[in-house]
Amino acid sequence: MISRIDLRGSLPGDLRTVLPRAEFDVEAALEKVRPICEDVRHRGAEAVREYTAKFDGVDLESTRVPVAEIHRALAALDPAVRDALEECIRRARLVHHDQRRTDTTTQVVPGGTVTERWVPVERVGLYVPGGQAVYPSSVVMNVVPAQEAGVRSLAVTSPAQADFVGLPHPTILAACALLGIDEVYAVGGAQAIAMFAYGTEECAPANLVTGPGNIWVAAAKRYVKGVVGIDSEAGPTEIAVLADETADPVHVAADLISQAEHDTLAAAVLVTDSAELADRVAAELERQVARTKHVERVTKALAGRQSAIVLVDSVDDGLRVVNAYAAEHLEIQTADAAAVAARVQNAGAIFVGPYAPVSLGDYLAGSNHVLPTGGCACHSSGLSVQSFLRGIHVVSYDRTALAEATARVVTLAEAEDLPAHGAALKARFDWGIPS
Repeated sequence: MISRIDLRGSLPGDLRTVLPRAEFDVEAALEKVRPICEDVRHRGAEAVREYTAKFDGVDLESTRVPVAEIHRALAALDPAVRDALEECIRRARLVHHDQRRTDTTTQVVPGGTVTERWVPVERVGLYVPGGQAVYPSSVVMNVVPAQEAGVRSLAVTSPAQADFVGLPHPTILAACALLGIDEVYAVGGAQAIAMFAYGTEECAPANLVTGPGNIWVAAAKRYVKGVVGIDSEAGPTEIAVLADETADPVHVAADLISQAEHDTLAAAVLVTDSAELADRVAAELERQVARTKHVERVTKALAGRQSAIVLVDSVDDGLRVVNAYAAEHLEIQTADAAAVAARVQNAGAIFVGPYAPVSLGDYLAGSNHVLPTGGCACHSSGLSVQSFLRGIHVVSYDRTALAEATARVVTLAEAEDLPAHGAALKARFDWGIPS
């Protein structure tokens, strides 16, 4: 069901060339979303509605969801689901509230200060995927950090569902209601990203677009980047587990399956120095997959080229492998897991020990589950309050402090052959400027 990669003996110099990864060609998809984005740019809501009819099979009179429908969805929500969502929101708020940065003022010289002021973006468009599953948790993970950052204008979009009279899934709408979001659109795919980037008659343009989606969403984000800010180009979900002989194969197999359940392109990777554990996990996968609901989807994901059991000589070698892989989600199931986790450099989120599975992070850990994929965790972070803030330097110098700096500024300006830069300072004193 799942392939093996044997790296025992010696690790290759560039581990990235031998580690499994899903095929996710955003550049190829870019050519297909380009005309969609441009059409929305020029024709606005009319184009959005046409693409919604074409791709989702729904004819919309308006892309915006009536506020009454949002509240109706909350009223009809299963009480147990409501309780779980409310606790998800509460825990996420605890974590994200503490991420808010404070302004910092540095006195550079007497009379001269630089303050770094953190300012939220004014308007954010938040994308919540539809497709093979329902993601009210993604509403929480996008909205909570934006609210804690102080964003004043928040709009959520999620694909129109033919099964729900052209509205997004009611659980998505209910989550929006719990969070106080009443600006919601029944739009998905590339046309949704273009709607937020360029604006339409029904939706004001955003400054930033966040949220995971399929390859068309990722390609549209790449296309509009620069017109609007984006969080990332999210690819298929990934889990990597670094485990030794102390790990429970039942737990490891269950965790690999939990992420394979998302999509046939989902990646599930076990890195271990224990051949016995590898055998036992493989056997557990066979047993557990047969009993899971989405058996066909999970089987394809585990059998795909993006999933594997990787054998190494030691936990130290395993650390080298997982740092090279830079997984979206990384579990550490080893002896002294906390110490091993402290040595990880590249991961979207790290889950430590047998009682911190990725599924906890998906819903109720308090952490954010919108994370970098495709190896991007080596240079990018997951969604957080910082994603919605901009740092602005505020410079304040008095006359004396500027006078003290003027000679050096003039020297540097002339060294760069930009004499007018220096002249702008000299004009404030008796130095004058060239006539």
